[in-house]
Amino acid sequence: MKRPILKVSLVLCAITVCLSCKTETSETTISDAEISAESKKVNDFFQKTFDQRVDLNPEFQTRLGIKKDYGKLSDNSPEAEARDLKIDEDILVWLTDSVNVDALSEDVLLSYTLYKQRIENSINDYKFRLHNYPVNQMHGAQSGKPAFLINMHRIDDVADAEAYISRLNGFEGYFSQLVENLKAREEIGVMPPEFVYDKVIQDSKNILEGQPFDNSDGQSTLLKDFSKKVNALDIDVVEKTRLENSAKEALLTSVKSAYDGLVTFMEAQKLRANTDDGAWKFPDGEAFYNNAIQRTTTTDLTADEIHNIGLAEVERIHKEMNAIKEAVGFEGTLQDFFQFMKTDKQFYYSEDQEGKDAYLAKAVHIIDSMKTRLDEIFITKPKSDIMVKAVEAFREKSAGKAFYNRPAADGSRPGIYYANLYDMAAMPTYQMEALAYHEGIPGHHMQLAIQQELEDVPMFRKFGGYTAYTEGWGLYSEYVPKEMGFYANPYSDFGRLAMELWRACRLVVDTGIHAKKWTREDGIAYYTENTPNAESDAVKMVERHIVMPGQATAYKIGMLKILELRKKANDALGDAFDVREFHEVVLSHGAIPLNVLEDFVDDYIASKNENS
Repeated sequence: MKRPILKVSLVLCAITVCLSCKTETSETTISDAEISAESKKVNDFFQKTFDQRVDLNPEFQTRLGIKKDYGKLSDNSPEAEARDLKIDEDILVWLTDSVNVDALSEDVLLSYTLYKQRIENSINDYKFRLHNYPVNQMHGAQSGKPAFLINMHRIDDVADAEAYISRLNGFEGYFSQLVENLKAREEIGVMPPEFVYDKVIQDSKNILEGQPFDNSDGQSTLLKDFSKKVNALDIDVVEKTRLENSAKEALLTSVKSAYDGLVTFMEAQKLRANTDDGAWKFPDGEAFYNNAIQRTTTTDLTADEIHNIGLAEVERIHKEMNAIKEAVGFEGTLQDFFQFMKTDKQFYYSEDQEGKDAYLAKAVHIIDSMKTRLDEIFITKPKSDIMVKAVEAFREKSAGKAFYNRPAADGSRPGIYYANLYDMAAMPTYQMEALAYHEGIPGHHMQLAIQQELEDVPMFRKFGGYTAYTEGWGLYSEYVPKEMGFYANPYSDFGRLAMELWRACRLVVDTGIHAKKWTREDGIAYYTENTPNAESDAVKMVERHIVMPGQATAYKIGMLKILELRKKANDALGDAFDVREFHEVVLSHGAIPLNVLEDFVDDYIASKNENS
């Protein structure tokens, strides 16, 4: 059997992928055997290059459940970045010169196009490799390396314990290179604003508290983790003591030296820092930010367009909130209602451990309740389970409000919904449902666990991502439970709207800071005046905008696109529309750019109409 060769125009429209471009059919035909052979060749190449990346990244190996280089940390040197660039350039040459795209199956053509776009983006973005802050209050080695060891490094035997110690001994070299990376950024004028320094310094000092760094009663964060894991092994006391002593030595030498060096540098650089907050201060800052929001949203939306979408969404959501305010009989302005929601004790658990335990228990109940209803809205469900966990004490002060870690690919670790309980006044009960749905089920856990469990999909698609797609789904997942009868309490529904409002404000403030030269204080004021969230929320969010330019624009842009596509399918199919099928279309290809998602929805609509 033969098919016509399709002359597919692989148009990489700015950031997005155009798979819906018109095709021309020539008289030349290509056999199924040739299609199979060429598609296999390309899939084999995807696997080979993925394995190459894994081999070069010991920490990614650990995240995948692989113990090949279990005692090593990943390379953060400029030489490693240059090496990765050369790999990308070689890959692009192969993709361009060695593939007959006309002979690829549709699925492999999609993978080819996404992969080629990713490589081209990576090469093009190399010029901006120093336009970031390697350590900040959101992420960085000062908190990331301990969190990695605690959450990812399993100790199943003595060799694993030795590997843990080896990684501790690698801290000094890793952090020394980190300081050199910070110096290289300063040389071109890229330094964090002043507020970042104290947070990074405090996070670093937190790691050096407790034994063996001082004579306090408690163990330090890393020693406590190591001792707990080693004590669970079925080995004799002498061996456990030997391992613990080796870990203490590594902590007192490599780890202490690493953090002391970082703190010393950050304290000195802080004296040279200023309060300029936006990416506009970077060399070619405007071009960098425009590129960042294109990469984040997978659209061609400009900063002004995103800003205006945010303003319109804030106005719409305020109207819906006013309706709830009136429904519950509250007398006063919307701002008065915000103040009531911020301060009334009925909406908050206590700050003590009892209150925090109650919050976690309720979060588990919310997720477990949603689990019982998944058949109503999904066809495919993940095999991996999910757990709820409080953000660890050593990083809770600076970490975000809530986040999700995907499960291990080998099933050895469940997905984790983290709730930050450092400030219970920032975790109102009326937002609990929306937070759990977003980070857990039906949000990121459904999406990311399903993605990495997909069959016949290249590994780079199982573990890759597009922020607008991923976070758009997360925000969309806050809305879907309302249709299922959740948010029965009007205050919880207000909480859902408050979460959506928060993401709408992000469009305004992110673009305000990085494109319109708003200050940190301008951003905080916008949040506090337009949302019911605690001021501490506003401060954390604005500071997140500052150190992660463009990232927060993804949520609302992605959600709006998914809702637009759902309405499009519903309008076209009428009674034949099935939300389970729609969700299958959205999730069954893994993370994809928004316009590629639209292509798949269009195909779904056409297929349903043909079969009706």
